[in-house]
Amino acid sequence: MKRTFWIVLCLLALVCAGTALAETPKKGGTLVFGRGGDSVGLDPAYETDGNSFQVCDNIFEALVFYADETTALEPGLAESWDIAPDGKTYTFHLRKGVKFHDGTDFNADTVVFSIGRMMKDRQIKYFGKGWEIPAQERPPEYWVSMEMDDIVGSIEAVDEYTVVFKLKMVNAPFLANMGMDFADIISPTAFIKNPVEFIRNPVGTGPFKFVSWVKDDRIILEKFDGYWDKAAGPYVDKVIFRSIPENSVRFLELKTGNIHICQFPNPQDIALAKKDKNLTLPTQPGMNVGYLSFNHTKEPWKSNVDLRKAIGHAINRQAIVDNLYQGMGQVAKNPIPPTMWGYNESIPGYVYDVDKAKEYLKKAGFPNGEGLGEINLWSMPVPRPYNPDGVKIGEAMAADLAKVGIKAKVVTYEWGTYLKRQREQPEDMDLFQLGWTGDNGDPDNFLAVLFDGKASTAIRTQWINDDYHDLMVQGRETIEQAKRDEIYQKALQIFFDECPAIAVAHSTVIWPALKNVNNFKLHPTGSVRLKNVWLK
Repeated sequence: MKRTFWIVLCLLALVCAGTALAETPKKGGTLVFGRGGDSVGLDPAYETDGNSFQVCDNIFEALVFYADETTALEPGLAESWDIAPDGKTYTFHLRKGVKFHDGTDFNADTVVFSIGRMMKDRQIKYFGKGWEIPAQERPPEYWVSMEMDDIVGSIEAVDEYTVVFKLKMVNAPFLANMGMDFADIISPTAFIKNPVEFIRNPVGTGPFKFVSWVKDDRIILEKFDGYWDKAAGPYVDKVIFRSIPENSVRFLELKTGNIHICQFPNPQDIALAKKDKNLTLPTQPGMNVGYLSFNHTKEPWKSNVDLRKAIGHAINRQAIVDNLYQGMGQVAKNPIPPTMWGYNESIPGYVYDVDKAKEYLKKAGFPNGEGLGEINLWSMPVPRPYNPDGVKIGEAMAADLAKVGIKAKVVTYEWGTYLKRQREQPEDMDLFQLGWTGDNGDPDNFLAVLFDGKASTAIRTQWINDDYHDLMVQGRETIEQAKRDEIYQKALQIFFDECPAIAVAHSTVIWPALKNVNNFKLHPTGSVRLKNVWLK
């Protein structure tokens, strides 16, 4: 018995030792991340696209972090924080000994500068000398669309490592919002040196520092040796973000070992990846939605609800999910994913029904599409977490619309141009594809940021509905989650009744990686965090 005990004990020791050795991160090497498109810019305050944020996630940091695989909040550049009993004063206690990549010290004044530069009425106060904030070249879209000027009253550095935010009103999502990319802290020294060029020469406190950018080809980062968190990574010496627009080509580059991680493969390539012993399949249930919206700045889309509903019933979303998502998605009923609180289970969604679509077309004043003319259906040129192939999906939608008598022309542009022109709401845009991956796990981040056109002209859909807007305000000013849940369910009912956009699908995100890539984790927000990734 005693001999058996010692044999078992020795075997356990060997297993544990082997596991420990296997899990010891190895330093060095270059990680190549293959993605479907280039970044638009690298100043997190001014960008909204995932390809920009993926790079920013590794250069910059915010006061609060999200956990590795959830949106639970953790200390970031702030070690801790206090919230006043009235819910309107947030005091952040900052880390000491943190430096930016250019050697500038991180302190309370850098926080005041970074967040204060987005404020329209800059009620800010430095502890030290501080910096004069240059005029903005363009509006900070996230800040504006989230109505942050109506929320944040003032920001003050009360000492070198303490910052106080005073809010104008209670705002339930505020702390979670401070973990988003737009709230990243930048080097004021680098920004002041050349504000216009900062989007191409970013400087933060993150684990990697910017090296170079060849447009539509690659962005190179390298390990920041002065990174403050010595407990873990960064482990790799260099990160290369390669732009490879064709999904199939990108997957082939993974198979041949030219890239380590393949973003947004074709759904049919997932089956091949599962059979490849040299690949792993990091997977995350998507906190996302792909949608088709209408140009609410022009008629007939602006005021003709029946026409919008006709489009909703004309599009065979199940066929799109089956044929183009190929099992890696589900038809959307709400514009928020079913895993999120606030989801309205009672909403049926717009069921594919050609006869019903024709009925609504007739009610709208366009029987069999007569009098509507050819419409332009803008389709995304790059794959996104919520949309594997925008052009093919656009073609499928156009074919569906033709069955009810609507002629639709599929239009696309280079990604940066697409986003810029769509924001301008041009006359030649009737319908447009976009989508969203949640930033913080709060319904406000979907329902207000995407669809509350009354809140701001920065809202891309520009749908304006007074009742919906009032519910968005209530949702932000209510602390109790159960009450907020009821508010958002009411808002979703209005959304369904008015059909300002058609929620198409929620996707499951799978990014195949080479087997020698260790500790790469997909995040529900779509962020790409490479600090703890290492290569065998």
